[in-house]
Amino acid sequence: MLKIFKMAVRNTLRYARRSLLIVSLIAVGVIFVQVYMAATNSYKNLIISQITDSMLGHIQIHKKGYLVSVENVPLNMNLTACQMTRAEAILKGSQYVESYSTRIKLGGMISNFAETTNIRLAAIAPDDEFKTVPLLPSRVIEGTSRIKPGEVLVPELLARGMKLKTGDTVVLVATNKDGSVNGKQFTVGGIIETAPGPGGRDGYILLADATEFLRTDTPEISEIAVRLKDFGGLEPAFTALAKAFAQEKTKDGKPVFEIHTWQKLSPFASIAKMIDMMTLLVKIMLVAIVLIGIMNVMIMSVYERTREIGTIAAIGTQPSTILAMFMAEGLCLGAAGVLAGNIISVAVIYAVRFLKITFSFGMREGFILTPAVNPVDFSIISAIVLAVAVFGSLQPAWKASRLEPVKALKSV
Repeated sequence: MLKIFKMAVRNTLRYARRSLLIVSLIAVGVIFVQVYMAATNSYKNLIISQITDSMLGHIQIHKKGYLVSVENVPLNMNLTACQMTRAEAILKGSQYVESYSTRIKLGGMISNFAETTNIRLAAIAPDDEFKTVPLLPSRVIEGTSRIKPGEVLVPELLARGMKLKTGDTVVLVATNKDGSVNGKQFTVGGIIETAPGPGGRDGYILLADATEFLRTDTPEISEIAVRLKDFGGLEPAFTALAKAFAQEKTKDGKPVFEIHTWQKLSPFASIAKMIDMMTLLVKIMLVAIVLIGIMNVMIMSVYERTREIGTIAAIGTQPSTILAMFMAEGLCLGAAGVLAGNIISVAVIYAVRFLKITFSFGMREGFILTPAVNPVDFSIISAIVLAVAVFGSLQPAWKASRLEPVKALKSV
């Protein structure tokens, strides 16, 4: 086998110009795919992190039927104290859960005594919330994220429209689940950056203030946001939690809870799927480039070396050996292209990191693209290229191994 590879290397070097052309073509394809995957993965992971770690959490749990009417912020679909006890028992007993945060979501009106407009609010326990969505404090652009009793964090767009500043007094008005209207005076404790997606335009108050505001004896929770120990294990964690929560039934035998991953809650999940689809198409393009290039080179090689093939066949070389020789040549060309492409790809990826290319997402600017060298992606692309290179040389190699020595020797 070693002799076959030595002969394959020697034969590729005999046609240096052609070999260099196909190796360069493969290398360019590998560079394009590797850099594209590194950049898009960086973009996708950064935006997913912004969405999950500053607003949603990795997983959310609600009362069954809540999500269908979430836009109306229904207080009659909140979890009772008994249901919360059962939910917390499941979460505390799960090996996947790092932290969780309880929230009351409500809609109402905000007034600065000169004008009034709508507002959505999330009532939180700050310590639990900041463990579950650790990037939330970074969204506070004025004031402090540490909400005090009687304070409200106001969304940036709303604050800009109403000309609110930290320290201003506002009145929040909301209707509780019984239909009575309640009002409470708050101080603007901070201005929070508006972000795209559900929860990106919410203001924040304390759970205790919401309980008093809505005139309930105990907090009735709208949603539970969950942070996992390993975000990469989202699917098995979701499956395990969904199975555990599915066992909780009402007296009528109906499910008490519904559980969703961030993909079901954010419109960016569709963009993430499009990115994955585009990555797949780019991989297919690479396969086509390698396949066509290798087949073209090997077909020309068989055509030009017909008499040579006839000679080695005439002296007793087995068809299987001739087949292996030509397939080894295709493998050598693919390996050379992969090696060159991977080396240049690493250099380009680190160059992009050094340049610190920035982009915006929603209203926020200054996200820095930080592509990384992923050994798994590099290994997969390399394996695909090598496999396609061998496959592309198979048909010409098979043709060469089946040439009749007499006919081959007569070839000009």
